[in-house]
Amino acid sequence: MKLNRRIFTTLAAGAFATGLVAPALAAELEDIESAGAVKIGMLVDFPPFGILDTSGNPDGYDADVAKALGEYLGVTAQIVPVTGPNRIPYLLSGQVDVLVASLGITEERAQKVDFSIPYAGISIAVYGDSSLEIGDASGLEGQSIAVARASTQDTGVSEVAPDGTDIRRFDDDASAVQALMSGQVKLIGASNVVMSQIADSTGDRFDKKFDLSSQVQGIAVAPGSDALLEKVNAFVSDAREDGTLDEIHEKWLGEPLPDFVKEAE
Repeated sequence: MKLNRRIFTTLAAGAFATGLVAPALAAELEDIESAGAVKIGMLVDFPPFGILDTSGNPDGYDADVAKALGEYLGVTAQIVPVTGPNRIPYLLSGQVDVLVASLGITEERAQKVDFSIPYAGISIAVYGDSSLEIGDASGLEGQSIAVARASTQDTGVSEVAPDGTDIRRFDDDASAVQALMSGQVKLIGASNVVMSQIADSTGDRFDKKFDLSSQVQGIAVAPGSDALLEKVNAFVSDAREDGTLDEIHEKWLGEPLPDFVKEAE
């Protein structure tokens, strides 16, 4: 079994590199339990979900979830750094058993991997000076709002902003945030991830006004890993209910797990 797995991994990696489609290698729960370890692919360049700590070890929201999953399975979580482009190939070729890698659940991806019920999510919303009382898009009239040009938040704000809204487009999120913090604008269209990064230095200066959109993220396994997927789903369900995910989300993003994640299936 182990020899075959190594041979398959080598061949599959070559197939992906040359653009060929290799069959997915399902991860067997009993093999993971026998080995006493689960290999979990994780991004390390997507803060606060995936980062490297001062010692160069994987850390962040996904790292804490990965460790909790390993504990739930009764095995050691071996975190394997992956990138956005190679995370699914790593899974399908058997180089990792599971992905806890900020993988948004989409119809296209669901044709390649099997997703758990959502364990996390990214929301796009309008944030701004806490002194402004704005509850919906109508409150944008007469206001200036910063967005990163051609981003999801740019699209979201543009779709709902009434006439008279001054939408100021910047090259990236960092520039849009700088415009907000310097007072050039009073509002910003941004993700909860971006806003969590500035919360420590701004305190309660800014708050969320209203949501624009959201996307949930799932833990992914290779197709055919049915027993493992069932166990992963049980983990996520229990972690939602017992507050584990709330605690991890609070630690890294400054708020409990969003309702749109808890309610999604």
